[in-house]
Amino acid sequence: MYQGLRVGVVVPAWNESRLIATTLTTMPDFVDRIIVVDDASTDDTADRARAVDDPRVSVITHEHNGGVGSAILTGHKTLFAEGCDVSVVMAGDAQMDPNYLSALLDPIVHQGVGFAKANRFFNASSYSGMSRTRIFGNVVLSFLTKASSGYWHLFDPQNGYTALSAEAWRLLDSDSIARGYEFENSLLINLNIANVRARDVPIPAVYGEEVSGIRLHKVVPRLLGTLWRGFWQRIVRKYVVPSFSPVALLLFTGLLLAGFGFLVGVFAVAYSIGPREASTGTWLLSVAPGMTGVFMLIQALVLDIEESPR
Repeated sequence: MYQGLRVGVVVPAWNESRLIATTLTTMPDFVDRIIVVDDASTDDTADRARAVDDPRVSVITHEHNGGVGSAILTGHKTLFAEGCDVSVVMAGDAQMDPNYLSALLDPIVHQGVGFAKANRFFNASSYSGMSRTRIFGNVVLSFLTKASSGYWHLFDPQNGYTALSAEAWRLLDSDSIARGYEFENSLLINLNIANVRARDVPIPAVYGEEVSGIRLHKVVPRLLGTLWRGFWQRIVRKYVVPSFSPVALLLFTGLLLAGFGFLVGVFAVAYSIGPREASTGTWLLSVAPGMTGVFMLIQALVLDIEESPR
C-alpha cells in the first residue's frame, strides 16, 4: 500500500517480449497488484510475463487486438473490481521510470486529485531524447487537446504514465472512451465532462530499446476526429444539457455572428472585384458582427479556462 491506498498497476503490452520482464521486476514494493494485459501479441509476451517470479502479477490475454486503450480499460476494470484505490498505467516497454511512481500518486493521496499524469516537458533535459519532429507534434497536439478536453493547465497529453483514482473511475462512462492510440485524449475529455480534478506531474521519460509501433498516417486522422467530436461532446454535455451556461451562449452566438460577418465579407470582396465597389454599409455589416463574434468567442474561451477542474 501507499499512504493507506491500495495501488494497482496496469501494464498494457503488445509484442513487448524483450522488455516486459524488466518492466515487471522493477515495480516498487508498495504496489499491491500488477495486471499485464497482453493485447493479442504475436510473440511470447504473455509467457515471459508469467515467468516473472512475483505473486502480484496476473496476465490477461485478449483474443483480438483491440488497441492500447482497450488493454488499459481491461486493466482498470479488473483492478477496481478487486478493490484497488488507485490504478496506474505503466507501458510494457520499460519507458516509464518506476522511481517516480510515488510522485505520481502524491496528488491523489494528498491533494484530492482524481487523475494525475506525467509531463515530460517541464525542462529541456527531460525530453532530450525526442526528435524535433516529435517535440513539434507533441506541442501542437497538446494545444488541440487542451481545447478539446478543457484541461487548459495540462500538457503532454500522449504521455501514458497516469494514475486514476477509484472515485474518478466511478464517474466515467468507459464505453464512450476511445480504444486506440487516441485513448489518452479521449480519457481527458471524459474526465473533464465528469468534472474530475487533474494534475500534471514533472516526470522525465526513459528512452532506450523500445520501438514505436505507431503508424502516423492511420493514427493522426483518427486522433483529430476524436478531438473534434470530443470537443462538441464536452460542450453539449457540460455546458448545454445541464443549464445552457454562459459558455454555450457566448460560443454559439459568437460562431453565428462571426460566420455571418465572414460570409458578408466574402460577398463584399467578390462584389468589389471589377468596376463595382461594395457600399460602406455592406462593409460595416461584415466588420461589426464579425468583430463582435470574435470577442464573444474569446470570452467563451476565457470562461472555459476558468471552469477547468484543477
